[in-house]
Amino acid sequence: MYNGGRLARGKVFVHSSRRSGRTNIPHFALYSAAVAGKLTGRFSPPPHMTLSLIDWIIVTVYLIVCLGAGLWMRRFIRGVDDFTIAGREVHVNLAIASLAATEFGLVTVMYTAQLGFEKGFAGATIGVIMALAFLLVGYTGFVIEPLRNAGVLTIPELFEKRFSKRVRWLAGVFVALGGLLNMGIFLRLGGDFLVFATGMPPSWLEPVMTILLGLVLLYTVLGGMLSVLMTDYLQFLVVGTGIVVTSVIVILSMGWGNLVHGMQAAWAGTAGMKLTAHPFNPFHPSNFGWGYIIWQVVFQIAVVTTWQTTITRVLATTDSGVAKRMYRRTSFYFVGRFLLPGLWGVAAFVYFSQHGGLPAGLDSSTAMPRYIGTLLPVGFLGLLVAAMIAAEMSTVSGYMLTWATVIYNDIITPCLKKPLGPKGQLLLTRSILLGIAIFLLFYGLWYKMPGNAWDYLAVTGNIYLASVFSLLVAGLYWPRANSTGAYAALVLGAIGPLTFLVVNAVVAKDHQIAPEIAGASSFALSFLGMIVGSLLTAAPAKTLVTANPV
Repeated sequence: MYNGGRLARGKVFVHSSRRSGRTNIPHFALYSAAVAGKLTGRFSPPPHMTLSLIDWIIVTVYLIVCLGAGLWMRRFIRGVDDFTIAGREVHVNLAIASLAATEFGLVTVMYTAQLGFEKGFAGATIGVIMALAFLLVGYTGFVIEPLRNAGVLTIPELFEKRFSKRVRWLAGVFVALGGLLNMGIFLRLGGDFLVFATGMPPSWLEPVMTILLGLVLLYTVLGGMLSVLMTDYLQFLVVGTGIVVTSVIVILSMGWGNLVHGMQAAWAGTAGMKLTAHPFNPFHPSNFGWGYIIWQVVFQIAVVTTWQTTITRVLATTDSGVAKRMYRRTSFYFVGRFLLPGLWGVAAFVYFSQHGGLPAGLDSSTAMPRYIGTLLPVGFLGLLVAAMIAAEMSTVSGYMLTWATVIYNDIITPCLKKPLGPKGQLLLTRSILLGIAIFLLFYGLWYKMPGNAWDYLAVTGNIYLASVFSLLVAGLYWPRANSTGAYAALVLGAIGPLTFLVVNAVVAKDHQIAPEIAGASSFALSFLGMIVGSLLTAAPAKTLVTANPV
């Protein structure tokens, strides 16, 4: 159970806590009482915060340093290129740190841990597929090399060069729509972690996340990509330390053999909780299954070549060679991105399975943070909370800037009769950032996900991933592709994901659309629209000369 900050199997300890100067009943004792019927109603966090003074100091110091570094970079902003892509002067090491920090948010920890809780060690399969996709593109330069050589700010801007201004505008709409819906759940999931890991009163979730969003908005609005890069570097160091230290403590406290045997017993039905998915075989019908894995292979290749937050780092590098090295050197990181938080989810499942089952008020998403909150001793909990806040800040800032750039560059700018001056461009982009922040606050409060977090993120991303991926591949490598095919691909590619979101929000769970059906159909329909639309109409009048087939 719990012993001075460490779990000890088979024993219950009540110890004096220096945090409060009084005897402290460990949180798992509340779990046991709830299971035994001594507590009734919805399970809630402990009545007091679990963060000690030392933990608060660690978190506060980090926030001050991060905010100060972000604000300091605002002095280097000279124009919109500096604000959005750092003047294309990002070298490989900073590019790696920025990409890793942006793509490892607190929402990442939550959905990967949820995959570990629901699907065991097999939940990390998605990370392996993503790493292989980064390696493939990093070695071949598929899509990213000609895209970087085109000298554009965003992906839709390339479509104006290849197809038409209207295609660029429509693509910008789909990119912004998919991106904003995708990040709409970030604040809610991040808040859930803080509530269940620290014992924060649930009523604090909205105010705390609003303040955190305000801090991110402040340095992002003032410093743009330069502030994001600087804070990403700091956050990369803090997140890496917190994730590794916590993972070591999880393994030492639970025992590797206990985790493996616990998963085996849960699958066999001999443990306190039944695992419905095979914990080691991702191809098993009870787990992801072959259809889901095939969709994810295509999906991850599209992600690494199309996802605008990732591509922003490609476009900010000094040249395409740096972009390719960034991909190769970052690839294995994405295995750990799924494996380590997934391990926490596995440990949470085994722990609760061995201690009477999952308490009331917890689910597959919130079980991990509650488990981590009972596990980490003074100082280590503060380090992890600081790391998770760092992860949240780096992801939210990078995503907000990315979608603001798309809205400014590809939706609003093409509609202007007279181009804005440098000051007008900066003011407009900063205003869009403020609008995105307001959207995140309201959308995150009322929307209820139709399923687990990863499926939601994958399908909302698919709103534009499938269509834009087909436009990129066809536009760069197929001279026959034209604007008619591009329109067809954009519209048809969004049908599956949008249908998934609308239908699954209103129908019973037994009648919901499977995410792999919605995702795979979007790729198939998008490429079909591109091919048929292009072949049935006249050949294009212009092509890109920067494309070199792999």
